[in-house]
Formats: sequence, structure tokens, C-alpha cells
Amino acid sequence: MWVTKPPAGGTSLSPGRERSAGLPSPNRLKQQFSPNAPNTQWCGDMTYIRIHDGWCYLATVIDLFSRRVVGMAISVSPDAELVCRALNNALETRHIKGRLIFHSDQGSQYSSNKFRRLLWRNKIIQSMSRRGHCLDNALMERVFRSLKSEWIPPEGYRDIHDAIRDITQYLGGYYNHIRPHRFNGGISPAEYERQWEEARNVSGIS
Repeated sequence: MWVTKPPAGGTSLSPGRERSAGLPSPNRLKQQFSPNAPNTQWCGDMTYIRIHDGWCYLATVIDLFSRRVVGMAISVSPDAELVCRALNNALETRHIKGRLIFHSDQGSQYSSNKFRRLLWRNKIIQSMSRRGHCLDNALMERVFRSLKSEWIPPEGYRDIHDAIRDITQYLGGYYNHIRPHRFNGGISPAEYERQWEEARNVSGIS
């Protein structure tokens, strides 16, 4: 179970245009969302959450192997810092040993110099959806749809701290460890990974 926290300051600022690092990265996944091991393909996206005095923004990272949410961050500003915090959260909770692809849309946050430097420092390969092809990142939309339809109150949250506390409970607790997932044969992402690890140990695969 991981936790996240708001950035220092706690006040809302209108985000400026992110400084882009140039052309979008190629789509390396091409809707092939079924890797054969954890920590080989991650996917990230952002969504908005209603709070009493406006909006806050959620960035998440999922492991495509099990559909497990491995990182998240919430902020009042939908900027590059937010997606970097979500990726750093994932890197803190997972042990990356080999080739890892990170897939997202072509949003300015993910094409920013700040985010691409973070990928480069951690030897992560970037992949981006094609413009106008929503299916290229459809898995993230399903996570957000489940969160909003199953958990978030219709009226939203009192403040960002309330949102962080409740959304962390859903994604880090219920979604990862309890909620059955069709892709995993009706078991939770955490249980799917546990069974994979158990089978790997039995077979002696390193």
C-alpha cells in the first residue's frame, strides 16, 4: 500500500504551458497491452476530480501485466510536476530490473522536458498514442471510469486532502487487492501478480 500527498503550498495556480521536448515519441505498444511479465510495460494518464472549491487532478501509473495501479499523485495543478510525482511514486514501489516502456497520450505534461528527463534518468523507453486514436490509451480510461462510478461521491470531495485519502484507499487498497478484474481471470491485480510469482519460483525462472 502506498500513499501520496499534496505538493507543498497547497494553493491552486493556473498551470502554464509545459515546455515541450520536441516531437512525440512513437507508439511502441500499438495496442499490444498484454506483456508476459510485470514491470515491462507501464501506462499513465490524468483525470480531474471535483472538490468543494473547484477541481484537483489525479495522475496514475498502471502495470499492464496485471492492471495494477503502481503509482499515483494528486494536485491542484495538472502540470508536468504531477505526472513526474506519479511516476516517481511507481518507481519507489516497484523494482525495475530490465527494459521498461512507459505509454501515455501526447499531452504536454508527458512530452515536457521535465518528464522526459525523468524517463531518461531511469532508462525508461517512452511510447505515445497517436493523436485521435482513443483506443491507444483506453485502459487508463477504464480505471478512471471504475473509480468515478464505483467510489467517488457524486458531489465530489470537501478538499484535496479528503480526495487524496479516499482515492488512495480505493486504488491502493480496493482496486489493487480486492476488486476482481476480467483481464486477470476474475482475480485482483495483486493476486494475479502473486500467482505469477509463485509459478515463476516453482518453475525456476529467474
